Amino acid sequence: MNSFIFENSTKVYFGKGCVREHLSEALKDCGENVLLAYGNGSIKKNGIYGEIMDILLRAKKNVIEFPGIMPNPTYAKVLEGKRLVRERRAGLILGVGGGSVMDCCKAVSMAAATRKDVWEEYWEKEGVIDFEPIPVGVVVTVTGTGSEVNGDSVITHEEKKIKTGRDYRACNPRFAMLDPEYTYSVSPAQTAAGGFDMLSHVMETYFSAPDGENLSDAISEALMKSIIKNIPIAMEEPENYEARSNLMWASSLAELRLIKLGKKCDFEAHQIEHQLGAFTDCSHGRGLAVIHPAYYRRICSCGLDKFARFAEIVWEIPAEGRTKEEMAQEGIRALEGFIRRIGLPTTLRELGLADKGILKTIADSCAINTGGYKVLTKEEIREILEVCFE
Repeated sequence: MNSFIFENSTKVYFGKGCVREHLSEALKDCGENVLLAYGNGSIKKNGIYGEIMDILLRAKKNVIEFPGIMPNPTYAKVLEGKRLVRERRAGLILGVGGGSVMDCCKAVSMAAATRKDVWEEYWEKEGVIDFEPIPVGVVVTVTGTGSEVNGDSVITHEEKKIKTGRDYRACNPRFAMLDPEYTYSVSPAQTAAGGFDMLSHVMETYFSAPDGENLSDAISEALMKSIIKNIPIAMEEPENYEARSNLMWASSLAELRLIKLGKKCDFEAHQIEHQLGAFTDCSHGRGLAVIHPAYYRRICSCGLDKFARFAEIVWEIPAEGRTKEEMAQEGIRALEGFIRRIGLPTTLRELGLADKGILKTIADSCAINTGGYKVLTKEEIREILEVCFE
């Protein structure tokens, strides 16, 4: 394994009733004013909003509401949150929702604490944070991104058609509340999309050097098997606590940086999907489901041993009588079959993309990742997108 230094500053509260039991305690040192950030109102329908608001008011907090955070949060929305934090002097940003809400909150925490244009200084390029971001706490209601345990934040600049993620450790949430019951109302379709996003996070770490026996890969294999097992269960039985809790913790473990230790990491499929999302506003997990099989067919010959192991360990495909090349293809077919089984799309047309002529523009805008088995050219990315089209 490669050398590493590991630290994670987020305090995680996990389990049934953890919000009711611990949120008021976590709020003690955050000042009087709390920015309550959430999406398009689902937390008001399922009762989570009322429960959290009651805790905030009993803790004598002045609540500033910041609703309407969209599935692919925009820089304009970040600037809206920045104005609220500054005008109302919020001492804590409390994000209640899934990855989009959490990502937006982290970007707001930076924008409100500096005079710099954070898009230009911290998203268009990797910047150095020389200030203290506004503290962020999160209550997770949708699993998938793992954003609750890291500083990663994916933001879309609508005018520039750029969707970029940056991971700044200073933006790690101070605390994360993970109650699996809070995910019971997540629809089967959203459960599938979020579940595939977390599976993608693990695969993009797994399919990278080093390839010798190492603990990070062994943990990744266990995570992938657990995710694959529990997504269909949670879709069919939304209130199955065991399935929901396994998915919730798998989502966090996938992005806790733990399995990335000692690994180069790939994430080219994520780079492609980010730009696909910037041009089409498609669901992140659904876009990844379309891209992954085609991407892996393109690169599997460069990481044959790992792809063959993926088939044998994760999908339990017998290796006897098959070459490594055959095993690698069997594993990718098994992945594609699973995508169909949980109802995710397999083509860009199914995502609603009708104009094939835009594929070169999307490909040309993609960042090139150097951590995978093969460093792609923009032309190869265009070819992958064309394979994905229909």
